[in-house]
Amino acid sequence: MDGENFESKGDLVVAENLQGMVISSEIQQHLQSSNHRFINGVNFASSGAGALVETHHGWVINLSTQLSYFKHMKRQLRLQLGEAEAKKLLSTAVYMFSIGGNDYFAALTPTHSLLQLYSREEYVGMVIGNITTVIQEIYKIGGRRFGLSTLIALGCLPSLRAAKQERTGVSGCLDEATMFAKLHNRALPKALKELEGQLEGFRYSIFDAYVAGRERINNPSKYGFKEVQEACCGSGPYRSFPTCGQKGYQLCDNASEYFFFDLAHPTESANNQFAKLMWSGSLDIVKPYNLKTLFEE
Repeated sequence: MDGENFESKGDLVVAENLQGMVISSEIQQHLQSSNHRFINGVNFASSGAGALVETHHGWVINLSTQLSYFKHMKRQLRLQLGEAEAKKLLSTAVYMFSIGGNDYFAALTPTHSLLQLYSREEYVGMVIGNITTVIQEIYKIGGRRFGLSTLIALGCLPSLRAAKQERTGVSGCLDEATMFAKLHNRALPKALKELEGQLEGFRYSIFDAYVAGRERINNPSKYGFKEVQEACCGSGPYRSFPTCGQKGYQLCDNASEYFFFDLAHPTESANNQFAKLMWSGSLDIVKPYNLKTLFEE
């Protein structure tokens, strides 16, 4: 899953959710404007971004740069609200992250160089390390509540199903990609648990997107889906080519019946189900707290 947009009433939600292309100069201009108070939520997303600087370098706003924009916004809040009110807002906000998938997606491309230098485990460690570094920086500024998500089975994305079929002539999920997701999903909860022991007042919610996604891919009709392999919009095998809206593309009749909208992103229907689980799901799917609990604490 590449993320959700959440709005809050009175809390600041800082989300890196990999949706929506944004341009650096536009963000800077927006942050410098005096017409925005940022008290109902801010989104620093960059389509295709990763936790690693090298991921799609030059095309995206990486996580570290997004943090610098957040720090700038914090200074704006202090000027607009005053020191005490800004501090209160930052401490009661929920900071949301959904990141990492693009780092592993990029690692599978033939031109990627880092996997020639590091093992898969070391590479995952760098991704997790960058995420936790940003979390710690936000904690230093006053953030205490964080919402995160594991990764779905990356190998089952339409684009990677198509890649496997092209490489091997066999249909199915690309196990090499899903292995990255599994390593990431084991490492992330451990890292968050360590932070909880180190940082006083640190609270987090982690949604198990891997389990939620697998359940829907394996039992589509139970959740209202008819197609969980092919994308709704695109072209080529599994509609995995990113041609949606371009000449020759194909579009499904009812996107709500599809789990994937395009080569890598769930449909609004799938994301809506995920959002509800993140908000009020039980401990078997979101732990140690759901988002509703974090917001109401």
